[in-house]
Amino acid sequence: MSNGPQIMHLVLFKWKGDARDEQIAAVLDGLRGLKSIPGIVELHAGRNFCARSQGFDTALMVRFTNRAALDAYSPHPAHRAVVDGLINAIRADSLAIDYEIED
Repeated sequence: MSNGPQIMHLVLFKWKGDARDEQIAAVLDGLRGLKSIPGIVELHAGRNFCARSQGFDTALMVRFTNRAALDAYSPHPAHRAVVDGLINAIRADSLAIDYEIED
């Protein structure tokens, strides 16, 4: 029985004007620490260097085993700690896209 296709979860973050580099670095460290959440196959986070970013500074890419793993990720305590404890204080905007990975 198949668990369904893998899922790609992409998030772009735009930070408030007064966000400090050390706050953004803490967010990146926190996001990278989520790799151990069950169902995550791959996770990368980093700062943007592209001139076409429209103000989005940081990206997160997570590949999940399936949609159920994505659904379990959002309420996971480790994820909530990063979002509520680090991201929300400096986030001006974010954009998320989830899609199935086709082989």
